[in-house]
Amino acid sequence: MNPLEIINKYYAEGSPLWVTLTEHSYAVRSKALDIVSNHPELEADAQFVSEASMLHDIGIYMTNAPDLHCQGIYPYICHGYLGRELLEKEGYPKHALVCERHTGTGLSMIDIQKQQLPVPQRNMLPLSIEEQIICFADKFYSKSRALTKAKSIDKIRKSMLKHGVHQVKRFDEWCEMFL
Repeated sequence: MNPLEIINKYYAEGSPLWVTLTEHSYAVRSKALDIVSNHPELEADAQFVSEASMLHDIGIYMTNAPDLHCQGIYPYICHGYLGRELLEKEGYPKHALVCERHTGTGLSMIDIQKQQLPVPQRNMLPLSIEEQIICFADKFYSKSRALTKAKSIDKIRKSMLKHGVHQVKRFDEWCEMFL
C-alpha cells in the first residue's frame, strides 16, 4: 500500500491543504518510527505505523477549518471518524481505526457525551500499541503552525489540560512508555 496514492485521490497534489496534510503526516511518521525503533520490546509493526501515520488525518478535507485550508462542512473534531469511514471504503479497516482513535489521547464515550461532541457515540480510544504510538507522536506536531517543529512536552500537557486531567494522565503514561 502506498499512502500517497490514497492521499492523492482526495487531495490535489501540491495544494496548500495537501502540503499541510503531508508535511504534518511525515513529521508524525518520523516521530512514530523513532519510537518503534527505540522500543523493540513493544513489538510494534513498523510498516503499519509508517502507513497509518501518513493516513491518520486523511479526513480533514471534509471539515470546516479555513486556517488549515479545509473547506468541508463538518466540525474539525469529526475528521477522525470521517477518515475512518473513508479508509474503510478504501479497504483498510485497521488503518481506519487509527484515524478515529487519534484525537487527543483518544475519546471515551464519557468524553463524547460530557462534551456533547458531534461524533458517533462510541469509544474512540487507541487500543493497539501502533494506535497509541501514532496518537502520541501526533501530539508533537501542529497543522496550523510550524508543521515540522516539535512542541515541547510542557506545551502539549498544558494544551491537553483544557480537555481534562485524564488526557494529561494518559499522555504522561505514554511519555513513560515511549520516551
